[in-house]
Amino acid sequence: MEPNTAPKKIFIVDDDKFLLDMYTFKFKEKGFDVIQAFGSVDALNKLKGGIIPDIMLLDIVMPTMDGFELLSIIKNENLAPNAKVLVLSNLGQPTDVEKGRTLGANGYVIKASATPSEVVEKVMIVLGGEESFAKVD
Repeated sequence: MEPNTAPKKIFIVDDDKFLLDMYTFKFKEKGFDVIQAFGSVDALNKLKGGIIPDIMLLDIVMPTMDGFELLSIIKNENLAPNAKVLVLSNLGQPTDVEKGRTLGANGYVIKASATPSEVVEKVMIVLGGEESFAKVD
């Protein structure tokens, strides 16, 4: 982060508490203001409650409502109009990546093939205005 600028607000949505805490630690270490949501329903409630993230890190495989459905609602209801969205999932089929892109994500990272530091790098790329989609065969 550059000095004299407000920290970027990242909203991390996952149903795995260990991963939530690990990514929270990693992003706080890099100067981010971190908000967690334990699953899609919690995320939706927080967004409707008025949180305004700069970027969202969104898991796909979650109970009750998957991340694709959550992303669709966020976009359709304009809940975070200026937020970038980076999907972080173990779903790595080309159809999954394309679905994320079609629903309005700015990037897609496959959890199993990215270290936490690489995820931070991808977030910085997306915040910089570029897209960052996983290369899948």
